Amino acid sequence: QVQLVESGGGLVQAGGSLRLSCAASGRTFSNYHMGWYRQAPGKDREFVAAIGRDGASTYYADSVKARFTISRDNAKNTVYLQMNSLKPEDTAVYYCNANRFDTAPEDYWGQGTQVTVSS
Repeated sequence: QVQLVESGGGLVQAGGSLRLSCAASGRTFSNYHMGWYRQAPGKDREFVAAIGRDGASTYYADSVKARFTISRDNAKNTVYLQMNSLKPEDTAVYYCNANRFDTAPEDYWGQGTQVTVSS
């Protein structure tokens, strides 16, 4: 099992920045692809960003490209999401995800952290 704990959410004005962190424990962190998803009230959970095991590959939803940056520190078992130029539509609960499918499929989620962007 992998345990994921997000932190760094909060209330910020439009145009501001936040950095989310997700600390992982339980298994070898570098074996897992990591991602961030978000869910706004009344909407489905949606993909935000993902990063490969060694951090060399990153992927972003079109809505956050050029504003958000995902990174990871395998020595600290932590993945980050730097969010700049925040917009009210970025308001959501942000969830950390860890997955691997090269062996038996594994898919883990954190409990989420609230991000609220005021206009």
